[in-house]
Amino acid sequence: MTTDENGTSSNGKVDYRRKPEWLKIKLPRGFKTSQVIGLLNEKHLHTICSSGMCPNRAECWGNGTATFMIGGNICTRNCRFCNVTHGKPLPIDRKEIDDIVSSIKELNLRHVVITSVDRDDLPDLGAHHWADMIRSLKENCPGITMEVLIPDFQGRLDLVDLVIAEHPDVISHNVETVRRLTPEVRTFATYDTSLKVIGHIAKSGIRSKSGIMLGLGETREEILETMDDLLSVGCEVMTIGQYLQPAKSNYPLQEYVHPSVFAEYGDIGKRKGFRHIESSPMVRSSYHAEKHVK
Repeated sequence: MTTDENGTSSNGKVDYRRKPEWLKIKLPRGFKTSQVIGLLNEKHLHTICSSGMCPNRAECWGNGTATFMIGGNICTRNCRFCNVTHGKPLPIDRKEIDDIVSSIKELNLRHVVITSVDRDDLPDLGAHHWADMIRSLKENCPGITMEVLIPDFQGRLDLVDLVIAEHPDVISHNVETVRRLTPEVRTFATYDTSLKVIGHIAKSGIRSKSGIMLGLGETREEILETMDDLLSVGCEVMTIGQYLQPAKSNYPLQEYVHPSVFAEYGDIGKRKGFRHIESSPMVRSSYHAEKHVK
């Protein structure tokens, strides 16, 4: 069986292990990368860079940046696209916040992204831990800018308000995929709940952001419809990236989308009215996140 430059085999199926040339990256090693990895290991911190197998982790670590993941590293949900471990999480650890703050200081970061696993096991779904994290960063790292990539909190806007009340610069929540594919790709989360959360963030006046993955089987019309849905609730920033199937057990990859198609969607998004849009195969939620603050 042969495989073409797009990763499609002779039997018509996409081989997720055979990436096209535009998705092949080198993993540079340097002092800054080693410093970040060493610090994360020393403090037992979790990053979505590693847990999510982000293709940009070497670039970001090389620049001394990372997206920190709070609430532990075990998610209560088992979305089919995601590589984060799922199961019964450990209790929330306040030390996690202190370690992240001290790491940010040591790395001298000017912009940080914070995300989390879903904590459906907790009465507040982890919202108070989120608020404590943001507050501690503001108090201990003055001048730093911050994006928070939050879960849907089961659509409970009172919990979203706990995050909003701490005034991070950008609040992001990903719809992940188009409406039709959401039940197949995500667990528990719904397309309309995500739109409700994003709309609530937008109404607060804080910059709202969301993202989707391509290559799951969506159509062009569905992608454009998703753009319109996000804009209709006030979303200002959008990211579009290539879905990379982490393992055979994850949702099957349907297509490697060519960079020129991503560029086209980026142009369309700008014309439609997004304040900022990142669209290319390597884009992930936190990629070039510092640009989305301005």
